[in-house]
Amino acid sequence: MYHTFKGHDGKYRCSWCKTTAGYIAYHDQEWGFPVADDQRLFEKICLEGFQAGLSWRTILAKRENFRKAFLHFDFDLLARFGQRDVERLLRNAGIVRHRGKIEATINNARRAREMVQQEGSLAAFFWRYEPAPGQGDSLQVVSSTAESAALSRELKKRGWKFVGPTTVYAFMQATGMVNDHARECAIYAAVERARRGFIRPG
Repeated sequence: MYHTFKGHDGKYRCSWCKTTAGYIAYHDQEWGFPVADDQRLFEKICLEGFQAGLSWRTILAKRENFRKAFLHFDFDLLARFGQRDVERLLRNAGIVRHRGKIEATINNARRAREMVQQEGSLAAFFWRYEPAPGQGDSLQVVSSTAESAALSRELKKRGWKFVGPTTVYAFMQATGMVNDHARECAIYAAVERARRGFIRPG
């Protein structure tokens, strides 16, 4: 069953976003809209990794700090970070100071560079795992799917870290590979139109 709430503007939205105005803006303008830009995709999968064990609200509140600390998730630049950078980031109170997640982000930047060399782009690789037409729309009741599990396995095989099936599914939801807005949500139709008009990377 879908869950929605009625906002002050009279629009129904997915109930998970009702906590703060920032959540609503993210829900209305970003969540579920398809993404093909490699840097944005890399940022999103890294931030989903940082979210593990926390709430997305925490990550969203710190997102600008993360962007500044991690050079706007330019993986070519991040791949050059070393141990001194790890120690510096561990002193940054504006982000989540978790050594494993920080080191994973730097590791994943290196793996992202390799993936671009092998696959042409991150987008071309990630979008291969989009569910077939008629699938998706999980009613927001699952935390992973066969596609997210397959993508997680392949990423781990390639050396990526903090990319379990649940993290990967959240990434797929956020970047428009599935439309998990409630059917009654005012944004559902806009995401559907965006997905229909989206040119899949090849």
